[in-house]
Amino acid sequence: MTSHAVSSPVALHGEYEERGEYHRQLDKNWKYYPVFVHKMRLVRKYLNANAKIGKTIDLGCGEGILVEEYRERGFDIVGLDFNYESPHVIRGDMTRLQFEDGSYDLALALDVIEHLSFEQQSQALAEIWRILKPGGRAILTIPNLAHFASRVTFALFGKLLRTSSIDRHPGDRPIQEYINLCREHHLEIVSRKGLFPTYPLISVLTYLAPGKVVPLHGLYNRFAAIPGYCFLNVLEVQKAAKSDQAKSLSSRRAAA
Repeated sequence: MTSHAVSSPVALHGEYEERGEYHRQLDKNWKYYPVFVHKMRLVRKYLNANAKIGKTIDLGCGEGILVEEYRERGFDIVGLDFNYESPHVIRGDMTRLQFEDGSYDLALALDVIEHLSFEQQSQALAEIWRILKPGGRAILTIPNLAHFASRVTFALFGKLLRTSSIDRHPGDRPIQEYINLCREHHLEIVSRKGLFPTYPLISVLTYLAPGKVVPLHGLYNRFAAIPGYCFLNVLEVQKAAKSDQAKSLSSRRAAA
């Protein structure tokens, strides 16, 4: 599949069938609300600064909020999601993408990787590498199991503060493991930013009144966001060429 033309009507599956198109009208009592708001601001800032980026795909895009917004602004962008389908969002599996090699200049995968199993994460990153053009980039936003509050509770009580329930985030892991996984799949880290350092005050206020702490999150994100201590990491990665050794290994695995 190489075209961005999608003719499917809107169809909701999975969580969207159960919850509706909840990203379109965000609940300010949602505990993740301030993180989501700042994440979207950061991604929009990146897209606005790279208006001539070329062909873009938003993997795991849900209702396709960014897809619709940036198509209206003239971007060559399409979405893909396992549980949602619309005229500009293809229903599909990001571990088995039906696109030709080197099809895209930019891929987005925003809060998606953690929903996959460890095995599927490797498959998804391999597919991102495959569909990107040489030198193409991807923006990955990924929750970090080793955020500050999780480290503290583990040190004191031997219990991690997971980024969500295990059934929702079966691939939950420390951010450094995700970074290593990207490198294993020849996706070089270009830049890294943290959102929501889970220090005591901001964590408590976020739990009590998520809709009211968006400005406070902005201050923390600007002045105190050590990525390894943050709940969410934003990674900009670039497709690197596989070494001859890696190519040989891949060929042997394929032959086996």
